[in-house]
Amino acid sequence: MKIRFIPVNSQNRQQVQALTVAPSQAGFIETTVQCMEEADQCPQWRPVGIYDGEQLVGFAMYGLWKQEGEGGRVWLDRFMIDERYQGMGYGRTALSAILERIRQEYGRNEIFLSLYEENKRAMHLYEQAGFHLTGETDPHGEKLMVTEMDGPCGL
Repeated sequence: MKIRFIPVNSQNRQQVQALTVAPSQAGFIETTVQCMEEADQCPQWRPVGIYDGEQLVGFAMYGLWKQEGEGGRVWLDRFMIDERYQGMGYGRTALSAILERIRQEYGRNEIFLSLYEENKRAMHLYEQAGFHLTGETDPHGEKLMVTEMDGPCGL
């Protein structure tokens, strides 16, 4: 497995927008089309395709929200593996790699994300990576999680 990230651009946007999660997961994350519309409106978002070599296997979107907290908060706002590639280890490997990329890009160890509490699979994955619940809830009812790791994540 050779995970790499390619920013979403005119060459790969259509392929990224075709990525989907399993029907049972659809209520837990926006579609990639919705994510890209949001990224088009908010330049602080960094949408990337997750690739294994040349094969697109997932999508992530992250960024720095300067208006949140002291000095802003860095968010892993979206993270998904296409339903065809789930259960193959891509989630664990790609999450570890994207967290390292975010830390290097922003020079921060504290990274936030949000998820619905019912999304037990994602919660377990994020907890394995060193995230914990903050006790905060966003306006959409999602629980906030944060990691404050200095070294590599626990995956």
